[in-house]
Amino acid sequence: MPVIGILIGLIAGLAVWIVLDQVQSKAIERIFGRELSMRLDLRARESLIRFDQYMTNYAATTRLLANHRRLAQYLEPLFWFPGEIVDPVVYAGFRPFWLPDVFGRNALLAPSHVLLVDSRGLVREVYQAGDARLPEELTGNLNQWLGGLDEVRSVLARFDDQPYLVVSDRVEDASGYTMGSLVVLVAVDAAFLAASEGSFSADRSAVALIDADEQRILASNEPQQLIPGTLLSEWSDEYLVTSQSLPAYEGSNWNMLFATFIPQRIVTKMSDKVIDFERNQRLIAALVFIAVFSLVIYLVSARLNKVLKRMTRFSQRALGIEQPGFRGGGNQLVLLEEWMQHFTSLVLRAREEMRRKHEHEMRETEALKAAIMEASLDAIVTLNRAGAVIDYNPTAERMLGFDRQAIIGLDFVGTFVAPNDRAHFIGLLRESSRRGPLGERPHARTELRAVRDDAQLFPIEVSIVPIALEEEPVYTLYIHDITKRKEAEREIKGLARFASESPSPILRVNGAARIVYANAASQPLIRAWETEPGGPLPTRWCEQVRAVLEDGETLEHEDDLGSTIYALLFVPIQELGYVNIYARDITAVRRAEQESRQHQAELVHVCRLSTMGEVATGMAHELNQPLAAIVNYANGASRRLKSGQGDSAALVDAMAHISGQAQRAGEIIKRLRALVGKQQPIRSAVDLNLLVREVCSFVEFETAKLELQIEQQLAEEAIPVDVDLVQIEQVLLNLVRNALDALEERSPGERVLLISTRRVEDRALVRVRDNGPGIPPERMSLLFDPFFTTKETGMGMGLPISLTILEDHDGTIRAESEPGLGTVFQVELPVATEALDERARAGTPGLTDARPLMLIEQPRAGGTHG
Repeated sequence: MPVIGILIGLIAGLAVWIVLDQVQSKAIERIFGRELSMRLDLRARESLIRFDQYMTNYAATTRLLANHRRLAQYLEPLFWFPGEIVDPVVYAGFRPFWLPDVFGRNALLAPSHVLLVDSRGLVREVYQAGDARLPEELTGNLNQWLGGLDEVRSVLARFDDQPYLVVSDRVEDASGYTMGSLVVLVAVDAAFLAASEGSFSADRSAVALIDADEQRILASNEPQQLIPGTLLSEWSDEYLVTSQSLPAYEGSNWNMLFATFIPQRIVTKMSDKVIDFERNQRLIAALVFIAVFSLVIYLVSARLNKVLKRMTRFSQRALGIEQPGFRGGGNQLVLLEEWMQHFTSLVLRAREEMRRKHEHEMRETEALKAAIMEASLDAIVTLNRAGAVIDYNPTAERMLGFDRQAIIGLDFVGTFVAPNDRAHFIGLLRESSRRGPLGERPHARTELRAVRDDAQLFPIEVSIVPIALEEEPVYTLYIHDITKRKEAEREIKGLARFASESPSPILRVNGAARIVYANAASQPLIRAWETEPGGPLPTRWCEQVRAVLEDGETLEHEDDLGSTIYALLFVPIQELGYVNIYARDITAVRRAEQESRQHQAELVHVCRLSTMGEVATGMAHELNQPLAAIVNYANGASRRLKSGQGDSAALVDAMAHISGQAQRAGEIIKRLRALVGKQQPIRSAVDLNLLVREVCSFVEFETAKLELQIEQQLAEEAIPVDVDLVQIEQVLLNLVRNALDALEERSPGERVLLISTRRVEDRALVRVRDNGPGIPPERMSLLFDPFFTTKETGMGMGLPISLTILEDHDGTIRAESEPGLGTVFQVELPVATEALDERARAGTPGLTDARPLMLIEQPRAGGTHG
């Protein structure tokens, strides 16, 4: 039998392979032809895309040139009179001032001509790169090629049988006045096409521009091979030509095509390689196929012979069947047929037994289902695919009030769903019938209104469970009447409105002093406390909440929040473990007299500001701090002399400080006079670290008073900056004093003031950080507005003047704050290009010369900074 199987395998494998070989050869020819066509089309599209992108680069470069500052500066003093006779200025062989070399930097070929055209379309100036003359057809009707006011216009035009790219864009002077247009003219020749293809032209393919009407080559990137002026039909024997329409260029005066030429010899060579490779592979595949087919037939026949023998022995042992006679002369196939007939009878008998068992289980399942349907507290309705009722339980009958005889076959949606909810319900049915990513069907659940037989509407919650049967899908609806639940929700909402509609703040706080409820009127109070629903109360009220819960007695307090004063009533609810806080705004009662005094003071302040003017305001800010420093040092020296504890060295040092501050005040007046006289500020190179150390020394008295030590994190290397020392010290000292004012609200042990410096590339950074109460977000945008302040003695000019000083030094200032955590001011200055003087390079530990210092006060926002 295995020998016969091998012979059959060889014959069958050879026959099958002959048929497959014919089919495979034709299929490979079709695939190769289709693949070749796709590759040629792809090569043509890529060439067209590169050509279009190259022209787009010219448009972008023209837009850049039209908006270049050189051109705007050049046009600023010009005025082209409408009626004057135009004699264009021609730049032959050299670039004018207004024409930078942007085309070379963008890897583009230089244009042959660049024109400046006025608003009437007359050429004013012409740049001519070579000997090529300007086409008369272009200058004769130049308005035809100009674009609109807001866009760059690119046009492929044909002048004197030569294609050109004409790109135009409007130009403006430095004041934004439209002067006319800038026109760039580029010859689309062999160099242009070669540049557009770039390195892709090395694959021996060529591109050309074709006149669609004459089918004639106008320009190609290989002019020695594809001669311009020849007809396209002359090259059909040597090249495969793929022509495509160019993207639409509005205003073009000719019908153009973009063609890609691929040599026929390359295609023929590729085809020969594919055919040879396919023939070799086909021969190898034929031999392997015949060998494998024969081997499989042999193995199958041998295995089948063994299986038939084993089945014979197994049947005799397991079933007790006598071995049938060998009618086929011992042929195992005949023996297998006899055994299969006997097995078939056994299978039929087992199938009958399984059917009876299955029917019994189905009856039990139906009985269980009927019991569940009868005992369910929710209505259960089954619909077919069309939405008609096919089954229901008694609860559904009682809930919907329908007639038992008439419900089967009724449209459930049209009969029992409220009209306004029918579209939504139908959408849920369709959604539930869709399969999920794993083949499961989603369960849809929603709330809607149902209709009883007496036309009464009532709310229900329905869950849709799709069941996929062989014949058609069905839907089982589980319906729950939620009328009582909705009534309870309305009752709860009605009770909750008593507190929510109250015009006074009402809050509920748990034992951990966290807000669990707050009505709408309490939002201003919560924002003033810098918390939110679910967040903790301020620390000062947490102990009051715990005390009220422990004692069980009502307490009343007042909370002055600056702009508003509240009377707080703490009412404990001990059995539930929370406290109700009833607040009342008593600002009008408590501050009527205070507002009257403030109004009077504001009137005096306004009158003073209106008469002093900006110069007096500046001098007051500049001279205030030096004079205050003189008074402080003088008072300290006087106290030491009176107490007899002052040694000469300390007094001499105090006098030196007084002298330095006096010189500083004098320098301020000199600087103000210099400012009026429009003189340049005095700048010098200085180490930013030394400047920060000196500023910190100015506030030693204030830091000692606050029991605070300023933490300095300065860069290890020197950071040279070219600045006016007095002005930059003024800015840093203002930031430090603002931080000290903010830290007054902290207890002595919690005050932190950090000053750090670092260098990031060519920028020098100084950060002043404190852990004061911070600045509210709504006031951050007002920090640098003039006259904005919350200090009683402030003028609101500190930060605006500081910002002006830094902008004059090509620097800037930025503020960041988190309420309750502190504020960070960052000053940024450019690093000096020149090195420090010899003293700074030698590492002198400070700036020893006494320098004048301008001090100004800054407004504070939210009690922190201003």
